[in-house]
Amino acid sequence: MPDYDFRTQRLYVDQTLNSGAVVEPDRAQSNYLLNVLRLRDGAPLLLFNGLDGEWVAQVAVKGRKACHLMVDRQTRLQTPPPTLSLMFAPLKQARLEYMVQKAVEMGAGTLQPVLTQRTQMRKLNIEKMKAHAVEACEQCGVISLPSLLEPKTLEHAVAALSAETHLIFCDEDAPATNPAEALSTLPAGAVRAVLIGPEGGFTQQERAMLMDHPRSTRIALGPRILRADTAAVAALAAVQMAIGDWS
Repeated sequence: MPDYDFRTQRLYVDQTLNSGAVVEPDRAQSNYLLNVLRLRDGAPLLLFNGLDGEWVAQVAVKGRKACHLMVDRQTRLQTPPPTLSLMFAPLKQARLEYMVQKAVEMGAGTLQPVLTQRTQMRKLNIEKMKAHAVEACEQCGVISLPSLLEPKTLEHAVAALSAETHLIFCDEDAPATNPAEALSTLPAGAVRAVLIGPEGGFTQQERAMLMDHPRSTRIALGPRILRADTAAVAALAAVQMAIGDWS
């Protein structure tokens, strides 16, 4: 594992980072740093913006509710975003928040909501999803923000995949074999998109479309029916273990 500093608080800021820069945290961030974490003048802090790497800064307190962040030196160079994508049918809010956070932790670089024939939740708050993705990055040492895309129909989302992307779709009707065996035929490091279906699974029409895709692999996730948010974590773990950055 890379030598991350997990003891120092990490904060995402939407500002340019370089040595000597003075970052102005927003009101909510200032309140969190000063009144929740109770950081004092000169306390160290790790900053990232998804573009300039990770930097250490010091808190400069201006009062009970305001502070500056004085950027000192870079601790990590910027890493490229992961090529692994998660495509999923929208879920109810609490389960969606969990899935977004865990997908970022598991190394998903793109999150693509898809609308299937059995999708029940069709309205998404993308800004709230971004907030939960940022929170996961702060907690887990990830400094490349994932891309959160607007919802597409399943057909359009699959059609939009690049020619280099291999689609791995999880299907409860697939033969209950070890997913690692099915994934072992894919080249390590290939661009991958993992697709999780809705509650109730894919329709026969959707399943046929996915199986006809020229670069698709159908996998099962064990002998039990998993909730969609659990299935997303299980599928990403299987892919990372077999052909991803765990291997």
